[in-house]
Amino acid sequence: MAKMSKGVIVEFDFTVLNGAEILFDTAKKLLKGAGVELNTRLEALHLAGGNYQGGLAELFEATGRNGDAAALARELNTAFNSAVAAKAADAVTPAFKNFLKALADKGLKVVVATRGDAAALAEAIGDDRVVAYAETSSTYGSCKWDVWKRACRANGLHEMLTTAVTGSGFGVRAALIAGMSALGVTNERVAWQDFGGADKVVETLDKKAADAVLQMLKVS
Repeated sequence: MAKMSKGVIVEFDFTVLNGAEILFDTAKKLLKGAGVELNTRLEALHLAGGNYQGGLAELFEATGRNGDAAALARELNTAFNSAVAAKAADAVTPAFKNFLKALADKGLKVVVATRGDAAALAEAIGDDRVVAYAETSSTYGSCKWDVWKRACRANGLHEMLTTAVTGSGFGVRAALIAGMSALGVTNERVAWQDFGGADKVVETLDKKAADAVLQMLKVS
């Protein structure tokens, strides 16, 4: 049996991009049209970590509104993915490229997942050793455990040999349930979430963060 590669899957939209802020702003704008004034408390109570449609239905019930959760979920999904695609190239900084290079130079398989335009992201990254992977999750601000497992399978990786780089406490928990190690990336928008279980939590993906991943995967 061929030896499986060690790898890293980066949740680009919520680690490199501040997807949590983009998603909140997008949802707030759409919900205003449905008569709901979204704030951080309502987001945390009813949306964060759940699927779009279920979270919106719960939010409508809690606020006494009769919005069409299914239709708004589709609209939110499209609007957020488009916003991510529009901002992705500018978010690929030299520091992030150094993060990816440091991992690829050590022979790791590096996958960068996005809900935006994977082909455009690959072009912005400009490194043939890095795989840009199109992710279709509709979980608010994170992804579920089965999404991490699916990403591993699609890219020839095994969960036990792969680190998830995720931008939420929900993502950390999902990665652990999937059998992966996790590097958490935090910012002010998600600081209230529980990143417990992550091997390490950082604020920026750079060479120093890459060194932490290499230690987690026992790669010298």
